[in-house]
Amino acid sequence: MKFLSVDTSCDETSASVCKDDRVLSNIISSQVDLHNEWGGVVPSIAKRIHQERIDPTISLALKRARLKIEDIDAFAITIGPGLAIALEVGIKKIKELSQIHNKPIIVVNHMEGHIYSNFAKNSEGSSYNKFKKPKFPVLCLLVSGNHTELVLMSNHGNYKLLGETLDDAAGEAFDKIARPLILGYPGGSIIERFAESGNPEAFDLPRPMIHSKDYNFSFSGLKTASVLLIEKLKQKYKKDFSKVVPDFCSSFQQSITDVLLAKTVKAVKEYKVKQLFMGGGVISNNQIRKSFRKEMRRLSVNVFISDKKFCTDNAAMIGICAYYKSKRNEYVKNIKNVDRMPNLKINENILF
Repeated sequence: MKFLSVDTSCDETSASVCKDDRVLSNIISSQVDLHNEWGGVVPSIAKRIHQERIDPTISLALKRARLKIEDIDAFAITIGPGLAIALEVGIKKIKELSQIHNKPIIVVNHMEGHIYSNFAKNSEGSSYNKFKKPKFPVLCLLVSGNHTELVLMSNHGNYKLLGETLDDAAGEAFDKIARPLILGYPGGSIIERFAESGNPEAFDLPRPMIHSKDYNFSFSGLKTASVLLIEKLKQKYKKDFSKVVPDFCSSFQQSITDVLLAKTVKAVKEYKVKQLFMGGGVISNNQIRKSFRKEMRRLSVNVFISDKKFCTDNAAMIGICAYYKSKRNEYVKNIKNVDRMPNLKINENILF
């Protein structure tokens, strides 16, 4: 079955064509450069750029897949969570295409899409991360700019939210700390680059909630402590401040890694899972990937980490998720009612 999928949940306009779980094309038009001067995503700018780029992005996705829109069997669209005015651009376009071409729609939770990024295969049918099939229950760690979640997946479409961030998400913490360091946006990839030459034990930063009995996360305390330390280091080193930036970045990155790993290990043991799925933009981080592979190997747990091209927001993961939802006949019954759900939870039912 051939799906044309679209994701406009934040600052990337993405369109993809998938045949079942095979990715035929995956076009991502990023707005990073436009938001860089503001140090973060400006919703009004994101919406305007989505409106400008949505049509050419869809056209290019079809062209790369060597298909025409008439060849598409169904459409898939992200309805949340995300920026409301950004989500509505993609939703409006897919509803329009559905009505013009008389094709069905499947709506997808963006975070569920991050889980299914692990199911992606290339056009020849080979898995990007050696994944074959799930052995339920599966634990899922989803870490992005606005979300940090531990999810227990007991079957396709069946989720239990074990824990989530109570304030700042991990990706948000990276971005906010990059600002006083004057490193630019997005902060995660830049901090990771500096961390490569730093000492992760140079500074003793907090590990918020690492010993709490639940599976929730909190990174606001780490952010506050980091900002205060940065100001002290600037006063102490003055013109030589740049020399301690790698050590600080490495220590900050290690703090986040330790918290994510500790919570995940605890859940692995409690729920006796044998597979771990990891997805979301922050999972592109090499230190996080390396640390999880090492620890899961020790626990005899198979860890599947999204290929980096599918970690950041993309429409391919939405198309793959839609394919599995189509097997359960989860097509939209009333297309006119399809609307954005910016605060959508992964365990929340979607009824349209």
